[in-house]
Amino acid sequence: MRSNKSIPFAAVSLAVGLAFTLAGCRTQSPVTQGGLAPVKLQLDWYPQPEQGGFFTAQMLGYYKAEGLDVTMLPLPQYGSAAQVVASGNADFGLGSSDQILDWNSNGLPLIAVAATMQHDPQAIMVHQNSPVRNFKDLEGHTIAAPTGATWLKYVLLRYNLHQVRQIPAALSIANFLADPSYVQQIFITSEPFFARQAGVPVRTLLISSSGYDPYRVQFTTRDFVAQHADIAARFVRASIRGWREYLRNPEPTNALLLKLNPALNPAQETYTAQPLRDGGFITGGDSTGAETGRMTADRWMATYEQLKSLGILHGPVNPAAMYSLEFVR
Repeated sequence: MRSNKSIPFAAVSLAVGLAFTLAGCRTQSPVTQGGLAPVKLQLDWYPQPEQGGFFTAQMLGYYKAEGLDVTMLPLPQYGSAAQVVASGNADFGLGSSDQILDWNSNGLPLIAVAATMQHDPQAIMVHQNSPVRNFKDLEGHTIAAPTGATWLKYVLLRYNLHQVRQIPAALSIANFLADPSYVQQIFITSEPFFARQAGVPVRTLLISSSGYDPYRVQFTTRDFVAQHADIAARFVRASIRGWREYLRNPEPTNALLLKLNPALNPAQETYTAQPLRDGGFITGGDSTGAETGRMTADRWMATYEQLKSLGILHGPVNPAAMYSLEFVR
């Protein structure tokens, strides 16, 4: 999950080293001498609390209890988890359900095996006194968002907006802090912390509240599922267990993440963990955690229909083949 956090040099060096090490090496997931199947998980950014459940599962031995030796691979700024997994250089990756549909329409045979988050924490952030209080209010405003942001295309169509200017998003909130009229796409778990730390009160509007509500997911290739369904089931089971424990007690994992990514700080980690727990991003509407990891065919179909209506998909796609519900019981 990309965010506007500074990137530690050590993490960049690690990512570059991993890229050279893995280049051209297709993952086979053999059993090691210790009896553990090696599994590579391609993260969607550098280590951070938004990935806390996976690091908890690794730290507390949940993966090992399932017979897996899991390695986490950081993703540099311009890396592609889809390409890494599709090429076999990692077994699993982190992404979103709309990405899975789009990637498949572009010829990448990827399949989601579990939901990491029931709802995406991406949002727009405005200053406290901004006139923007709902998506309709974006008319006539400029928004900083990634080029080709699908959610923005959806919002423009749904709310019949014609005078919204988009500028490229930057990995910083410096422009936001300097301009009271600035509107920026952010993660609700990240950028508001830095704005408030700078003494700037803000408001946020979750993108999911617009009706565009894809899952964040764990994915692999269809070949991997066909050949290693048992490994996929064990990976998903241990990851869900890790997320439940992280939400219960994030501090031990946050201490580990701080060592792996010195650009973090304890206050920031605490801030991030709270909405992950209290906002239902991981658990959905069931605070008991029973829905953690679960997906539904209806949600996938809704996202598929939205992408289809926007002309996002580049080829024929069978949405039912883009996910599997068999790994979350």
